[in-house]
Amino acid sequence: MPDKLDSIFRPTSVAVIGASARKGAIGEAILRNIINSQYSGQMFPVNPKDQTILDLPCYQSIADIPSQVELAVIIVPRDHVLPTVEKCGQKGVKGIICITAGFREVGEEGRAKEQELMEVVRRYDMRMVGPNCFGVLNSDNEINLNATFTKTKPLTGNVGFISQSGALGEAILCYATELHIGFSKFISIGNKADISDVEVLRYFHADPNTEIILFYLENLDDPTAFLKTAKEIVKTKPIVVVKSGRTEAGAKAISSHTGALAGADSAVDALFAQAGVIRAHTMEEMFDITVALTQQPLPRGDRVAIITNAGGPGILATDAVASLGMSVTTFNDSTIKELRDNLSAVAALTNPVDVIASAGPKEYGIAVDAVLSDENVDAVILIFVPPVLVDHHSVIRSIIKSVKEHSANRKPVLACFMTVPKSVVGYYDMVEAHIPVFIFPESAVNALSRMLEYSRYLNRPTTTTTRFYCDCDIEQVDDIIGNAIKKKQKAIVGFDALRILSAYGINVVKSAHAKNVEQAVQVAQVLGYPLFMKIDDPLVLHKTDQGGVISGLMFDDDIIAGFEKMKDIFSDDNGYFAGVTIQKTAQSGVETIIGMERDDLFGPIVMFGLGGVSVEVLQDVVFRVCPLTDFDAVKMVHSVKGFALLDGFRGKPKSDLVQLQETILKIAQLAEDFPQIHSVEINPFISNAEGQTSVAVDARLLLGNSYKCKPLNGLC
Repeated sequence: MPDKLDSIFRPTSVAVIGASARKGAIGEAILRNIINSQYSGQMFPVNPKDQTILDLPCYQSIADIPSQVELAVIIVPRDHVLPTVEKCGQKGVKGIICITAGFREVGEEGRAKEQELMEVVRRYDMRMVGPNCFGVLNSDNEINLNATFTKTKPLTGNVGFISQSGALGEAILCYATELHIGFSKFISIGNKADISDVEVLRYFHADPNTEIILFYLENLDDPTAFLKTAKEIVKTKPIVVVKSGRTEAGAKAISSHTGALAGADSAVDALFAQAGVIRAHTMEEMFDITVALTQQPLPRGDRVAIITNAGGPGILATDAVASLGMSVTTFNDSTIKELRDNLSAVAALTNPVDVIASAGPKEYGIAVDAVLSDENVDAVILIFVPPVLVDHHSVIRSIIKSVKEHSANRKPVLACFMTVPKSVVGYYDMVEAHIPVFIFPESAVNALSRMLEYSRYLNRPTTTTTRFYCDCDIEQVDDIIGNAIKKKQKAIVGFDALRILSAYGINVVKSAHAKNVEQAVQVAQVLGYPLFMKIDDPLVLHKTDQGGVISGLMFDDDIIAGFEKMKDIFSDDNGYFAGVTIQKTAQSGVETIIGMERDDLFGPIVMFGLGGVSVEVLQDVVFRVCPLTDFDAVKMVHSVKGFALLDGFRGKPKSDLVQLQETILKIAQLAEDFPQIHSVEINPFISNAEGQTSVAVDARLLLGNSYKCKPLNGLC
């Protein structure tokens, strides 16, 4: 079945409404680009002021065109866009590219006009790109459509590019041409009033000419749809995204630029990680990654060999490999022998291999051949600082010959010249051989690390979203939340919070609530000393800071004194005292924090990190967006910087990671079952060794305003 976006990317005829004969005008640039791209369909300039434009007959109105028009490119003043689109609908136009700006991105007046525009588009069942966009390009030989106003002649290739910024369009096309990156398709989606980024992703996924998808993104409209779509696409085509608005200042800039709110950046990171999307932090990094992905195979592992003819760049590369979590590999004895027998006596033979500055084509060829033959090598960073007295071209030809001879091994080779690549004789031979060349070694190593990240995602184990049907008591949780809502509480803390966790099969430290001193003593005697006492009042959210925690209670007298102290501090003006939680002292282990925050755009975002100083100062936490899979929970636990503390640091017992992972998944399920819950924080969750019980010691739940929401009944 034809896709409705075919009217945008594969039209049989195009009308340029607002075409111009004036050099430098956008209407002239777009029409000229369509002509120069040798577009295969019919072209119709529309402008009431001209009879001909660029030797083509010009029509006063789209209604005057005698033939059917499939696509209209609109470049008229904003206030003329609405009647123009109306005429397009009456003409039977299927697709619109609205270049004109001044809509949602400029404020409420523009937003209202954009809504009016969309009403016309929907009434005539048209599809529209924009408004406020740079245009569309399709390099397919059957179409050859360049409906952008770029000054650059883009190269044909296998890269599909989606840009939410029209202003970046020219820079993207120009820079890509400098790097010899060619496009299959390019689209500037502007305000996304009609055609969304997810729709374009799906279209590029189905496009046989597109092998990698690049995306400049300012805001996500539907994170759930993006996650589902991207997960499917990355199985066969990598997606590389630059998402702007990482900082609070950047997010505010987005709001004024596109009229859309940016989601929390931690949620964006989590979403991309779960989808297998490669996130680049800059446009330059995006193209570094693209060059590597389009020209070299994915690495099978993280063992990297470095070849250099200069010590400094070799050290830089070594540092970069180690800092990005890859391994500077150890060579086989046979590799060392091969290098020793054929390189200079002063050459460095261990990794990195320094062939020294005087090395020529023979030495480079031997070094490349030796390391690519080594079974301990998964990838090679090849540094060539062009020395004055060496034939550069001969060295490069030797490198290319050796790399080609080992192409069957499928090991990526990324090169660095430590100078502007084009200035080195032989650089274009590297381009033709599909060996990417970078100026600095760190850029090459970073690109390799992102290739490895993608490779690992593709090779991850098959996972499912686990539901703990038999471990949860939804009715009990529903009752606790319902009672809190009736009392107009915004928080659930203390004993009730732990009851909710327990109802979802999460282990909690032995606790009980006490309303008066007699109950407190009775509870203490049942639980057994030593004990903690904590204020159990939903109005007190920061217990420790307010004196609401007493530890080391060993005797009944301690309980009595502690209770009276709590009552004295936390009774209100009317003498009301909420009571305390008496709690058994938890077995020592690794303190962690597990939580959930409900984002307006992304929904429930689950957090895991190390507790104590690690979360308060170092912020050693990771996030994932619901729904979570088993693999997501595993990655969360392994991704914290302090994972070594859970993995038996300095001979201590390893934590029971399965208990941690299951607790994370149960919090995710709780968040999805109960939309009334705005946030959850278990702090600390004590992670103990295998064979011991890991427990939640303290918890807090904040309620949102969706009190009418109810969980699905009958899950357990």
